[in-house]
Amino acid sequence: MIRSHRLETELMREWWVQVGLLAMPLLAAYLHIPPPQLSPALHSWKTSGKFFTYKGLRIFYQDSVGVVGSPEIVVLLHGFPTSSYDWYKIWEGLTLRFHRVIALDFLGFGFSDKPRPHHYSIFEQASIVEALLRHLGLQNRRINLLSHDYGDIVAQELLYRYKQNRSGRLTIKSLCLSNGGIFPETHRPLLLQKLLKDGGVLSPILTRLMNFFVFSRGLTPVFGPYTRPSESELWDMWAGIRNNDGNLVIDSLLQYINQRKKFRRRWVGALASVTIPRKRCRGPQCRFWMTTLATTHS
Repeated sequence: MIRSHRLETELMREWWVQVGLLAMPLLAAYLHIPPPQLSPALHSWKTSGKFFTYKGLRIFYQDSVGVVGSPEIVVLLHGFPTSSYDWYKIWEGLTLRFHRVIALDFLGFGFSDKPRPHHYSIFEQASIVEALLRHLGLQNRRINLLSHDYGDIVAQELLYRYKQNRSGRLTIKSLCLSNGGIFPETHRPLLLQKLLKDGGVLSPILTRLMNFFVFSRGLTPVFGPYTRPSESELWDMWAGIRNNDGNLVIDSLLQYINQRKKFRRRWVGALASVTIPRKRCRGPQCRFWMTTLATTHS
């Protein structure tokens, strides 16, 4: 009986060793899967854009000239975890309304640099927007802001700075926020977001194990029933994330959830007393902000 038990234990140990030896190269291969190739449309978006440098970091942006003779300028601030490419479907339409249409990839997103380790913050992203407008010579022009999700919080910080009348800051003409958790108490992060934002020992493991299937399954339900992206559009989003190993900084970027709670008074307060025009987006997703605002302050 004793010999039989020992033999069984040794066989089990040998089996686990063999499983480990087989799993290690498979895991190594999985972790070194190259990012997907850019689709023709996404590649065109990248090649038509430009870069500027902010404190030694390259920031990608798009800048199109639209209506001749119009003084209107709109700056587009994208959401998490995607990029300025989110706006490509309405880009041409915006150029028919505005003289300048500008969008950027925030630091850590899309084609912009994704340093690690790095303390990503909403304050830094807002400063990057200001730096871009200085780079384009538009620091003294009145700007229309159109933002989404993560971009909403950046817009709130820009609004706060504008309200403080700080010299050299952005001058905001109008502001449109769409489908973002601008009130922290109304935001319900996904389980994966909770695990990543807490910055525990699981974060670096989860960011490395993340793949297109996990990404698409987590992101698709966020969209409205009539606005869900196609599989090819999801692949474009994933390609933007994987560019420059962006999946490895998602946990750092998600710290914005904690920052939003910490600085709630600053950012929600800026909105509560705003005097500039607020425009409402139309569509199933864009109604969220106005509904939340009316409910919270009624």
